Amino acid sequence: MTKEELALEVIRRLKEEYPDAGCTLDYNEAWKLLVSVRLAAQCTDARVNVVVQDLYARYPTVDALAEADVEEIEAIVRPCGLGRSKARDISGCMKILKEQYGGKVPEDFDALLKLPGVGRKSANLIMGDVFGKPAIVTDTHCIRLCNRIGLVDGIKEPKKVEMALWKIIPPKEGSDFCHRLVYHGRDVCTARTKPHCGQCCLEDICGKNGVEG
Repeated sequence: MTKEELALEVIRRLKEEYPDAGCTLDYNEAWKLLVSVRLAAQCTDARVNVVVQDLYARYPTVDALAEADVEEIEAIVRPCGLGRSKARDISGCMKILKEQYGGKVPEDFDALLKLPGVGRKSANLIMGDVFGKPAIVTDTHCIRLCNRIGLVDGIKEPKKVEMALWKIIPPKEGSDFCHRLVYHGRDVCTARTKPHCGQCCLEDICGKNGVEG
């Protein structure tokens, strides 16, 4: 089985297993996803979803958050960890959205990368979930599972994993595929315990065949 064939089969099976998989960060506006993605670094999505409720209650718009004191933002987001740097990036992002984009999130990958604290993973998430564009989000679940399954071979660097996946994942499938990897990585192909291979819908095609990786 070629990597392209393996990718298509993995996509098919995960689609059956997790038909409704989507982003686990709560948001109803694009700028809120941008904020949540920054807060999610080294923090669970569940905690982020709780913390942002207080943040948006206090600062309900891009303009309000752009004008907020960084120290006040930090006080609210501190439970997510790395409060100072995250608050600084969020403040900087909102100022740029307000001043350069009329309060809107730019629908351009390179423009997103220029925003404070936004890397390729975050930019891809925005492009896929907000704008419906082809996207591959190489978070820790994606990197771990793609190596275990055999879609990539011993590649740990996020950008290199992303570039390798672009070659074998149909563009229209990329965003949902990565969301399904998150669900599968949390429930079955876990990181901190031995993966539950006996419960895995990919067991017979997985390159690791139950070996930790």
